[in-house]
Amino acid sequence: MRKELPPPVPRLTVITLGVSDIRASIAFYDSLGFSRRLKATGEAVAFYDTGGPVLALFHWDQLAADAALPDQPRPTTFRGITLAWNCRAREEVDAVLAFAVSKGASLLKAACETDYGGYCGYFADPDGHVWEAVVAPGIEVGEDRRVHLAE
Repeated sequence: MRKELPPPVPRLTVITLGVSDIRASIAFYDSLGFSRRLKATGEAVAFYDTGGPVLALFHWDQLAADAALPDQPRPTTFRGITLAWNCRAREEVDAVLAFAVSKGASLLKAACETDYGGYCGYFADPDGHVWEAVVAPGIEVGEDRRVHLAE
């Protein structure tokens, strides 16, 4: 009789972004203030401490090859995923958007009220990865930089 294995513990640990120019992307994310770790990897891959899951930057074509996917054609439109920079207040959302744009991001949508009682705007990094800067009811950012969800 086969013994059934227990299900693995679900966890999201790393978000890897495929990038065209690793040096430029490292400079961009450094300028946003994310703390780079494991610098011994040089320009092969860059890892950033985000206060939650790790953010990794990897050469686009190598990431595609690693996942056994074609690296062409690259999407030129929305990819169906966004990264969120949760904030503590509306003023912080505005500050994050202005700061990201000052470091080379493209403003996609100015901050505005949401239909769920929040406040958000969007920017894109140099490779077009979309970030939302947001404050939302029921989602708080603690002193530990981690997101805490209401019950």
